[in-house]
Amino acid sequence: MRNIVSPVNTFVIVGGGLAAGKAAEKLREHGHGGPLLIISDEQERPYIRPPLSKGYLLGKEERDSIFVHPEEWYAEHGVDLILGTSAKALDARSKEVELDDGRRVPYAKLLLATGSFPRRLTVPGADLDNVLYLRRVGDSERLKDAFTRGARIVVIGDGWIGLETAAAARIAGAEVTVLGHSELPLLKVLGRESAEVFAGLHEDHGVNLRPRVEVERITGTGGRVDGVQLADGSHLPADAVVVGIGITPNVRLAQEAGLEVRNGVVTDEHLRTSGADIYAAGDVANAFHPLLGKHVRVEHWANALHQPGTAALSMLGEDAVYDRLPYFYTDQYDLGMEYTGYTEPGGYDRVIFRGDVAKRQFIAFWMSGNRVLAGMNVNVWDVIDSIRSLVLSRADIDDAVLSDPSVPLDSLTP
Repeated sequence: MRNIVSPVNTFVIVGGGLAAGKAAEKLREHGHGGPLLIISDEQERPYIRPPLSKGYLLGKEERDSIFVHPEEWYAEHGVDLILGTSAKALDARSKEVELDDGRRVPYAKLLLATGSFPRRLTVPGADLDNVLYLRRVGDSERLKDAFTRGARIVVIGDGWIGLETAAAARIAGAEVTVLGHSELPLLKVLGRESAEVFAGLHEDHGVNLRPRVEVERITGTGGRVDGVQLADGSHLPADAVVVGIGITPNVRLAQEAGLEVRNGVVTDEHLRTSGADIYAAGDVANAFHPLLGKHVRVEHWANALHQPGTAALSMLGEDAVYDRLPYFYTDQYDLGMEYTGYTEPGGYDRVIFRGDVAKRQFIAFWMSGNRVLAGMNVNVWDVIDSIRSLVLSRADIDDAVLSDPSVPLDSLTP
């Protein structure tokens, strides 16, 4: 099969999300003047995913607002889009990407921005019509159609996607039940105290939270879902079922090409993979974080936004390091939240609160000894930079001072 371009100085990006779009932008911005291609199995040009469960799903944002760049930007910057086409294989030795139509794309440098895909429900009935997932723009549009006044919506999964879609469904007037494995939503992610805040938020807005449940099967009539059968014998009627049970990094290309894969495509702090001239960014990258001293894979918007700048510089031979602290945010009903830092279950001693937790207007700090590992501001604004400084400072801070709203956060860093 013929090659699409000459391999001389050709940079190729595989992926169709924010990381792919920003990588193309940063490569041009930092001086790459050679051929530049984006290969994506999406039908759309690169777009941003958070609005799919937030503003776009709620009808607050127009469709054009989700795209990384206007359509004309790609032609103006000499970026070739190969859309609706899967990268079938990666030959790291010959430095070629094989497409699903047999064409081969040679590269001088390659960026894997292949993202992730939703974990599929495996119980009987999971393939019925109106069992819905959320990853692509078409998924968001199907959810929007399903979320109507009086519709019975069952959400399987009480993580971020599950709760954000539950909030959107309730705002649309649907009757919503959320099924979770744990005692509280987000318990593993946030710990008990903060998880209780989100549980109370959804209960106050009329969501039926069902903890510690096991789904036995999805029931249906005429090929379309009509309910969820639980292992305890109860049956929940449903006009649609939303599945949000996590995502899996899309490592197939890397794995089959022999790259090091471990909870994502393993990279160093420069976002270089184990393969020569191959880099990774976004959801798929399990990157070494020099400040945290470990490999971290972060499934949030900020990584997809900022990692491509480091990857682009690395691809151009610069000594760039990705050391930004993880960051994510959510908007649910009248609650807005930002979180920065990094903790793992069991990796912190306690959580310290500043503000009014009952009114959902507070800052929470995850502590190890007297050090702040991470912080979350809920309906308190313009403090995220101060929280980030506290985490980076590694300063010893007394609990009483940290919890005292009269003490400015800026005064706590050396």
